[in-house]
Amino acid sequence: MEFRIQGKDTKSSARAGRILTDHGAIETPIFMPVGTAGTVKAVHQRELRDDIRAQIILGNTYHLYLRPGLDVLEQAGGLHQFNGWNRPILTDSGGYQVYSLSARRKLNEEGVTFQSHIDGSRHKFTPERVMDIQRVIGADIIMAFDECTPYPCEYGYAVKSTEITHKWLDRCISRLAETAPVYGYNQSLFPIVQGSTYRDLRMISAEAIASKGADGNAIGGLSVGEPAETMYEMTELVCSILPDHKPRYLMGVGTPANILESIALGVDMFDCVMPTRNGRNGMLFTSDGIINIRNEKWKADFSPIDNNGGQFVDSQYSKAYLRHLFVAGEMLGSMIASVHNLGFYLWLVGKAREHILTGDFAQWKNEMTPRLMQRL
Repeated sequence: MEFRIQGKDTKSSARAGRILTDHGAIETPIFMPVGTAGTVKAVHQRELRDDIRAQIILGNTYHLYLRPGLDVLEQAGGLHQFNGWNRPILTDSGGYQVYSLSARRKLNEEGVTFQSHIDGSRHKFTPERVMDIQRVIGADIIMAFDECTPYPCEYGYAVKSTEITHKWLDRCISRLAETAPVYGYNQSLFPIVQGSTYRDLRMISAEAIASKGADGNAIGGLSVGEPAETMYEMTELVCSILPDHKPRYLMGVGTPANILESIALGVDMFDCVMPTRNGRNGMLFTSDGIINIRNEKWKADFSPIDNNGGQFVDSQYSKAYLRHLFVAGEMLGSMIASVHNLGFYLWLVGKAREHILTGDFAQWKNEMTPRLMQRL
């Protein structure tokens, strides 16, 4: 994998770059739609490719391991062949899912034993096993196995968790060195910085991760309930330590405003379920602010979903029509809202990239962020 920085903002740490993988290029900053179980919910691959213009999507190790299972994925030729997506894919290691299953798992230095949320069956993830699974899934970018700490988190627990994450990383690296890609193309490992919200632990973790010389690096354990300002503080600190010439991925973030602020801190890659999850519940993100499409005020509003020319959505649909679909319980409403929100997120990071390259990102961000946060 190659990463080249193509431009930097002079009044922030924002940068525009290009990641090259064996399945194509990714222009950064980038938002990656989440396709947990091999599909971005309620969205066709054609829409992802042609309307949303996604350059990379996510899959999840935990969910794909349980369903459809490794045998099916390997017989298909990997996730790219299985779901028909011929552009880059990133897989999360399943660490966050194990974190969310705290009542169903046992964790020690060896790994994690957990019960399936589907049928209660017992499984064990070790760093080696997670690398083997991601080899079979076949993503272009694979994540190291880590533990995501909750918020709030006691300092002593955060210390032990960070130490385990670093030991697991060494085992992930060793396992990849012992094995080869299953399908003949390269896979890049991204380690994950942890440390909860403690500055000293974040510094230790960022320095440890930076020392591995990986193709890219991720920042985990944020957007788990901490205040936004704390998230920005930790992100800024970590970005100041991680190598400048490697892509930086802030996991699970977030709102449009979160993304712009984090781009300004030096982050290149983002993912979040918010565009599709909130879209399915009638929340729309637009360039003028946030819309609850179920509200009575949109009942006879025949303007496009986004009033700024509809650059990133199919503008044939009005607010009134979309509201009607939600009120009537029609599945098409969730589909349109999901496509709209994902299109908006991709439009937003694309505009951020344009403004970085033209040199006025900081000014544009400061003007745009308040608009994005207002409720319409």
